[in-house]
Amino acid sequence: MSGPDKPKVIDEEWSDERVKSHLITQPGGEGSDYIVLLKAYQAMRAKDFERFVGFFMEAGGNLNDTGETGETILDFVSQHRKGTDYARALESAGAKKTTVTGI
Repeated sequence: MSGPDKPKVIDEEWSDERVKSHLITQPGGEGSDYIVLLKAYQAMRAKDFERFVGFFMEAGGNLNDTGETGETILDFVSQHRKGTDYARALESAGAKKTTVTGI
């Protein structure tokens, strides 16, 4: 967060602890791994997200969990012009796309 007393920081290096802090975002349940991945994708640069995916897998996360529409995080990320590096990190870790129509 930036403001008059706090300058905006661009391309800041994230520590492992900061990256791992995104592992705990909400209680478990259907779609919870999808939500964790989505929030990490929205908050991180690609190289930090790649590190996060490794930590996520070590913690037993499911890369192929689906959201409300039945899409995986790889389906979602692949729709974005700047999502290529994120998609590559997910695919390298074993993420799969679904065959949901309309994506």
